[in-house]
Amino acid sequence: MTTEQARWPTYTVPPLQGKVAVVTGGAKGIGAAIASVLACDGAEIVVAGRDVAALEEQVAELAASFGNGGAAAIECDVTDHGQVEGMIAGAVDRFGGLDILVNAAGITGPIETPAQDVDPVEFRRVLETNVLGTFLPCRAAIPRLIARGPGGRIINIAGTSGLRGYRNRVGYSSSKWAVRGLTRTLALELGPHDITVNSICPNVMNGDRMRTIVHEKARKTGRTEQEVYDDFASQTALGRFVDDTDVASATRYLVSDGARNVTGHDIPVDAGWDV
Repeated sequence: MTTEQARWPTYTVPPLQGKVAVVTGGAKGIGAAIASVLACDGAEIVVAGRDVAALEEQVAELAASFGNGGAAAIECDVTDHGQVEGMIAGAVDRFGGLDILVNAAGITGPIETPAQDVDPVEFRRVLETNVLGTFLPCRAAIPRLIARGPGGRIINIAGTSGLRGYRNRVGYSSSKWAVRGLTRTLALELGPHDITVNSICPNVMNGDRMRTIVHEKARKTGRTEQEVYDDFASQTALGRFVDDTDVASATRYLVSDGARNVTGHDIPVDAGWDV
């Protein structure tokens, strides 16, 4: 083997074999794609969320696609402290430890609504789901990640709406800015334990959630849905939406050994929106 060849790892076993990962919101959309790529790379997976049928379907899909017997579904409301503690404890009991936490659970909140028209109850719900629902799994996971030893990973799904202001989406934008602050603070706290903490910031994405946003924006602005799609896409350098698999690929990198010195950062997956 040459010196150059020795610099780059080759894998005779899947790179995440022996690792245990928890993915909140892991039954649908971004979370499901992330759970799939982690399972593909050999991790034992816990998918967590509120939709039990969807969770069980995702576990069956992982088993069928990757022959992964190390997958489990745990029902959990990420805004409920007791349920989150139980979910993380259940993952550790099932698989013997915890190496990776991905917080993908979240909601969009009011769409195309000026701040003065946002119901305070809805604003609070967005913050509780997106911010508290990211903090609580981190809080529960941290002692288990430390106990597991060096090399732990936390990845939080933020968004490009947390990189700039987002007109008429005050709850959602506020929550994603908060997730970025949480991420950076935890990176500082967990660095001494050799645990990295990063966020991924997707831009507009293909999928059911974006279809809902486009439909509502079109309804409220009097434009066609195609016009709304085209306007969103035109704001990116590449002129297109991103896919959940793009976010999963970024996650794959952040949990790899190659990202061992990447921490406290926001990784935009945005087709060149924030440039």
